[in-house]
Amino acid sequence: MRELTAAAVTLMAGLGTVLAAESPDCAVAAHLAAASEYPLPRVAVAVDRARTLDIVVMGAGSSTLAGPGGTDLAYPARLQIVLSKRFPDVKTKVVTNVKSRRSAAEMTEGFEKVLTEEKPVLVIWQSGTVDAITGVDPDDYRATLEEGVQLLQAGGADVVLVNMQYSPRTESMIAIQAYADNMRLVAQHREVPLLDRFAIMRHWSESGTFDLSTATRKLETAARIHDCLAQLLADVIRDGIKLSRDQPKPIQ
Repeated sequence: MRELTAAAVTLMAGLGTVLAAESPDCAVAAHLAAASEYPLPRVAVAVDRARTLDIVVMGAGSSTLAGPGGTDLAYPARLQIVLSKRFPDVKTKVVTNVKSRRSAAEMTEGFEKVLTEEKPVLVIWQSGTVDAITGVDPDDYRATLEEGVQLLQAGGADVVLVNMQYSPRTESMIAIQAYADNMRLVAQHREVPLLDRFAIMRHWSESGTFDLSTATRKLETAARIHDCLAQLLADVIRDGIKLSRDQPKPIQ
């Protein structure tokens, strides 16, 4: 696991009690992360037999945070910490393959290399915003997701899909919903868990849990949001493992 930078350590020291106190805020949208009925069979085998959990996060700019120590405060790094606490006898590693302004199709082109070099048992694939901004046809976006999930599964990895983040400032400017709907269709068709980040963040905004109009400008707020996303992702992974144990299903 990468070491926290000095700036991140300083910020986390100030956020430590805040994050602990904010755990109930994370739970405000927990019901939106607990709806998956799909197992993670490869993850379950890795955790139960090999006692290892290698994860790759594929994403664009919203998978990280800018500023001093931003990488250490973003949800991939936080996810490794959360999973290490929940599965203390499992060696957990979360690495990122993140690049700004990268479409789903561009990410798919890199999957073979990621599977070969990192050999992940789980790929968390976040996409949608860049495709929406650049006007990729929603049907083409769905076809790309289908192809990508199939490629990852054939390469030995389970998949968790993560859709775009919600922002009250951009909701009226970008036609996000069609892309979110298509990701949900792919998740259902391929039977893979989906973290509906868009719905979760919109719920936080509408409930007043987080002020998302300032989230991109205040690192502290953004760090708290990413910490919550990491906790909810860990819930999805935990539930996928449990489903695999309770209802064994042949690995595709």
